[in-house]
Amino acid sequence: MIDTKAPAETTPKGEPHVQDLEVVPVRDYGRWIAAVASLLALVGLIGSLARNDNLHWDVVGTYLFADLIFDGLATTLWLTAASMLLGLGLGTLIAVMRLSSSPVLYGLATAFVWVFRGTPLLVQIIFWGYAAALYKYVKIGVPFTDITFLQAETNALLTPAIAALLALGLNEAAYASEIVRAGIQSVDPGQAEAAHSLGMRPALTMRRIVLPQAMRVIIPPMGNETINMLKMTALVSVISAHDLMSNIQDVYAQNYQVIPMLVVASLWYLALVTLLGIPQAWLERRYGRGITMAGYASPLRRMLGGAMGRNGKSGDGGRNGKNGKNREEESR
Repeated sequence: MIDTKAPAETTPKGEPHVQDLEVVPVRDYGRWIAAVASLLALVGLIGSLARNDNLHWDVVGTYLFADLIFDGLATTLWLTAASMLLGLGLGTLIAVMRLSSSPVLYGLATAFVWVFRGTPLLVQIIFWGYAAALYKYVKIGVPFTDITFLQAETNALLTPAIAALLALGLNEAAYASEIVRAGIQSVDPGQAEAAHSLGMRPALTMRRIVLPQAMRVIIPPMGNETINMLKMTALVSVISAHDLMSNIQDVYAQNYQVIPMLVVASLWYLALVTLLGIPQAWLERRYGRGITMAGYASPLRRMLGGAMGRNGKSGDGGRNGKNGKNREEESR
């Protein structure tokens, strides 16, 4: 008879079993020295700023929660949201046009991206803010005739806030179209072909099949664009759109406390960017569930998990120790 049982693991007499060996990580002293030096430099910088009398922290505290600041924050937030909605909606349309087989649609979309992505945003904001110098009236009628259905003064329509919205939204549409186009092209063409074979129309295929799969590629850069848009709203202060930066400039133009007021603006922008990072991370995890690596954990979880594992309470170290003992008992 042939014995099919695997032979028991044996070790030379007097030597410990391999599962009983304690795994000790390599100690990188250079990394610890660099970390301590970085922390000391950071603490020194914070301490220097905290003790600097030229910052006038009393002025910062006075204006940090002032009504004028909250009015500017409200304008900044709605400008960010409205501009991103306009940019994303128009950008999606332009992306589809650039992927169209029609040379006219492709040419128009390419020209739009070329113009709005090729000129500085500050120039576009100033252009829309002073559009009345180019056209005194906005007319809707039959081209190349005197027939007019609607007429209004440009200054009455293009208020600073509307001009800022048009500049930010159209500029964002040029960048969003490239992001959406890259996301659409990342989807396997066989997905659309399979949908068409089932009788789905191209518009329905794009909305129900292609775009949901493209969101995995679109979400991360679009989240960055949203954060960038929040900061870019500060540029509309050149046309006095009454955003956060505009109101900050109005204040330090009167009290001459430039640095303290810029600190107020920086603190609020940092707080808003931090809050925007939370839904971005959630969306990235949601749309990346199918491709996220198994066992991935954040650096904090890995650090805590590694510390607990070395104590034998949880983590791989504890599990390996128990499994090693069980295997040793079975071999005996």
